[in-house]
Amino acid sequence: MSDLPLVSIVTPSYNQAQYLEATIQSVLAQREENSSTFRLEYIIVDGDSTDGSQELISRYANQLVWWTSEPDQGQAQAINKGFAHAQGEILGWLNSDDLYLPLAIQSAVDVLQANPEVGLVFGDALSIDRRGHPIHQLHFGNWTLAELIRFRVICQPAVFFRRSAWESVGGLDESYHYMLDHLLWIKIARLFPIQHVNGLWAAARQHAGAKNMAQAAHFGKEAQRIFDWMLTQPDLAEQVYIARNQVRGGVYRLQARYLLDGGYAAEAFRVYLQALKENPVFALKHWHRMLYAILSRLGGKALRGWYYSTSYRWNFARLRNLPLRGWPGINLEEDELTTDG
Repeated sequence: MSDLPLVSIVTPSYNQAQYLEATIQSVLAQREENSSTFRLEYIIVDGDSTDGSQELISRYANQLVWWTSEPDQGQAQAINKGFAHAQGEILGWLNSDDLYLPLAIQSAVDVLQANPEVGLVFGDALSIDRRGHPIHQLHFGNWTLAELIRFRVICQPAVFFRRSAWESVGGLDESYHYMLDHLLWIKIARLFPIQHVNGLWAAARQHAGAKNMAQAAHFGKEAQRIFDWMLTQPDLAEQVYIARNQVRGGVYRLQARYLLDGGYAAEAFRVYLQALKENPVFALKHWHRMLYAILSRLGGKALRGWYYSTSYRWNFARLRNLPLRGWPGINLEEDELTTDG
């Protein structure tokens, strides 16, 4: 049993009690599926929540290696604190409103065991609404450092990495609060090969209280900060200069995306125009978001509502046949679809 790889999962948590239990159950279900092929240790770091999260976590205490609830300086510090208590050779973190999907950890372990040179693996993901309805399927590709510096982002909960990679880059930069994951991926990809795996590994929840909506404008600012940081790194600066239009286009597209998610449609449209100027092919992959931004600028509130409602329902009709019925946090019933995220 001791020869089995040990996987350490950390959940940073703060006032997300309404989603936290499904998150916990989706992690523990990984162990129930594959208890004979890897060992799992689970850690929860709560930031002194006041919404009942502490009581909820305590109910699962006997299935956790360690947990705490105390004030901290944000998500990055909480994750660093959690991994400081972890012993695993394979690491991942799952935010308290997201979910792992069936066989996620097993799939990551299999790839890392078969490819000892790889430092980080990532799968595909779903977006779900606050009620757990699947509303988008997120497919990625065989991206490397070249794509990451162009700000092609991958879905954080669908990522796992080796302890050696984490330690080599010094963990998360605690001065970042929004693009902390993307910065980490770039740092790891400078030193280790990374690998994409086809398969749904995680579900990222969109809701009005999520950082990518409630504090959307800050993501673009930190993307610009990463761009500026790369210019201070000789190996990255050379690559950025060679692909400068593509990199700047990636920064602008990312800024526009988060501005639109945060409700800043007019500003998002302006930034999308900058993205089109720098890298039109890449920017036009967001044509549907640009359309939504245009409708918002024109004041078409009813039309905008119809657009998002129709899009969500069409996507849900396609995705509700995924083999996820009964999985923690996933809702495949045709009850109220939410379009607040």
